Amino acid sequence: MVTAVPALYSVLDNIPNFLGELEQGMLEHGLSPSIGAMDHLCYRAQDNNEYLMLRDTLAQCGDVLVEGMIGQRPIITFKLHHPLPSAFGPIPCLELAAPKMGKQHTHGLEHGEIVVASLQQLLQDYPWVPFKRDALHSEAPELSLALGRYQVKFHCQSLADIIALEIANKQVIPVPENYFE
Repeated sequence: MVTAVPALYSVLDNIPNFLGELEQGMLEHGLSPSIGAMDHLCYRAQDNNEYLMLRDTLAQCGDVLVEGMIGQRPIITFKLHHPLPSAFGPIPCLELAAPKMGKQHTHGLEHGEIVVASLQQLLQDYPWVPFKRDALHSEAPELSLALGRYQVKFHCQSLADIIALEIANKQVIPVPENYFE
């Protein structure tokens, strides 16, 4: 697995363990990793310096789809030159999030997102799974499942498709030029 994306694994060396924990956690809840395509992973930077370092380094592993302000902090998404192989199928994108000002959080790989045909069908098919439903009726509906220190989120549209729509509709909020000063 490591030979397929050596540059990425040299930067984020715990990807195999992270994916293994997501797979195991889903299996423990009766969910197959093949339930839908995992379209991206999210890494949360410890601080702005780590964000800037990883942003520059990850640019060697993929093409930038967008960088913008989301939740009052920069987030950049890369379409990887070589999708990550996994039990969830090839993962084409990686999201890098800067920390939110004034918030404490764990840095590192945080979640993976899976695209499914219907969130309602997912709830019907797996009524025993303790999905978090807070964002089920939001503008960007999702379900999430806590798996120890990580989580899996479920959406009906890939991140790359959402980004393309946001760009087309001029909804991307640019990162202020002086944000990192």
